[in-house]
Amino acid sequence: MTIVVIGGGQAASQTVASLRSEKYTGNIILIADEPYLPYQRPPLSKQYLAGEQSEERLFLRSEKFYETQNIQLQLGERVTKIDRTNKLVNTESGQQFAYDKLVLCTGSRARKLNISGSDLQGVHYLRSLDDVKAIRQDMLPGKSLAIVGGGYIGLEVGAVAIKAGLDVTIIEMEERILKRVTTPELSEFYDQLHTSEGITILTETAVSGFKAKPQSEQRVGAVCSTRGPASARSPESARGPESARGPEIKADLVIVGIGIIPNTELASEAVIDCDNGILVDDHCCTSDPDIYAVGDCTNHPNALLGKRLRLESVPNAMEQARVAAANIQGNEKVYCSMPWFWSDQYDLKLQMSGFSTGADQHVTRGSIKDQQFLTFHLKDGVLVGVDSVNSPKEFLYCKKLVEQSVREGITLDPSRMADISIPINEIQESTE
Repeated sequence: MTIVVIGGGQAASQTVASLRSEKYTGNIILIADEPYLPYQRPPLSKQYLAGEQSEERLFLRSEKFYETQNIQLQLGERVTKIDRTNKLVNTESGQQFAYDKLVLCTGSRARKLNISGSDLQGVHYLRSLDDVKAIRQDMLPGKSLAIVGGGYIGLEVGAVAIKAGLDVTIIEMEERILKRVTTPELSEFYDQLHTSEGITILTETAVSGFKAKPQSEQRVGAVCSTRGPASARSPESARGPESARGPEIKADLVIVGIGIIPNTELASEAVIDCDNGILVDDHCCTSDPDIYAVGDCTNHPNALLGKRLRLESVPNAMEQARVAAANIQGNEKVYCSMPWFWSDQYDLKLQMSGFSTGADQHVTRGSIKDQQFLTFHLKDGVLVGVDSVNSPKEFLYCKKLVEQSVREGITLDPSRMADISIPINEIQESTE
C-alpha cells in the first residue's frame, strides 16, 4: 500500500512520523511545494526573524530521519490535481504518484491586500521561510516599519523589530489589538506593553493604499490610512462617508498580517466537501473515505465544544496527524481536544486554552502589574478558557482543568481561583 502526504509543515511531518509509529510498513511519499524539509512556522515571526535561531533548527526532523524511516521526499513539487477516480496525484513538473490513501496537509496562506500600491517593493507577507528571508534583508536598524494587523503575527514581529532598532507602527482596523482572540483587558495589557517599548499603535485605522518613495517609483515609502467607525469593518468600507482621512505613515517596509486563508483548492477541485476549510469527521477523514486532511486546512468537529472549528494551531495539527495516522492503520482514534495556543512577545509567554468568547465572568489570578498572571473565563460557573502570562507551570494544570470542566460541566468558585494563597492545584472545588 502507498500513502501520499501533501504538505511541508507540522501536520505533514507529524503524519508521516505517526504512520511509522503506528507500525505502518508500506510506502510513504511526502510531496511539498517548498524546497525545504518540513519545518515549523511559529519561530518565523519570533526567533528566526530575530536571528536567534538558525534555518537548520526550523526543520522538524532531519533528512536522516526520512531516510531511515523509508519516507520518500518530493520537495519543490507543487501538486496541481487529485484524480480520485484513478487515485493519482499530479504535479506541476508532470509527475504522477499513485496512492491507496491520501493525506492533505495543505495548510494555509497569507490573506493579501488588493489596494493601491500593494505590489510595491518592500510590502511583505510573513508565512514562509522565503518570506522571512526577504523581510530580514529589509529590516535594518533605523528603518521605519509599518505593520498592518494587530494580531499575533503583527505583535510578534513588532516586538522583534523594535528591539532591532526600527521605528515601528502597528495599524489595526478594529478598536483594539487581539480583538479576535482575547478579552478587552488582555488587549489593553498588550497595548500598554508594546507602547511602553516604543511602538506606535493606531486602532480603528484602515489602510487605503501604499505610496512609493519620492525618489523611487518601485519601492514603498508610506502607508495611506483612513480612520473612523467604517474603518473597523474593512479597507473597502473605510473609504465611505463615515470615515475620515487618517495619517500618512512613513514606511521603509511594510509587513501585512491580516489573517490566513485555508488552502482548499486541491480538495475543492477534486469535489471533496469544503466549507471554510476541508470538512473532516472526528477521524480526520474527508468526504472521500480514502482521503484524510490534517491541520490548518481542516474544518473539524469538536465534541467538547459542540461545534465545528478551523484552527491555526500547532497542537491541533499534531493531534490531528496522530488521529489520521491511527485511523489509516485501522487503529480507531477520535479527535476531541481542547484547543490551545501560545505567543512569545519580548520576554513574555502568552498561553491560552479554550476560548473567552461567550464567557460571562472573567477572574484574574496574580499580578498584571508584575506581568505574571492568569485570567480565567467562566460561563455559568464552568471554566471555558484560561489565558496565562508568564505562568507556564500553572498553565499546564489549568489547561487540563479547562478540558475537565467543560467535559464534565464542573462549576468552580471564582474566589478560590483568584486567591493566590491557595495552591493552583487546589482551586478546583465545586460550588454546590
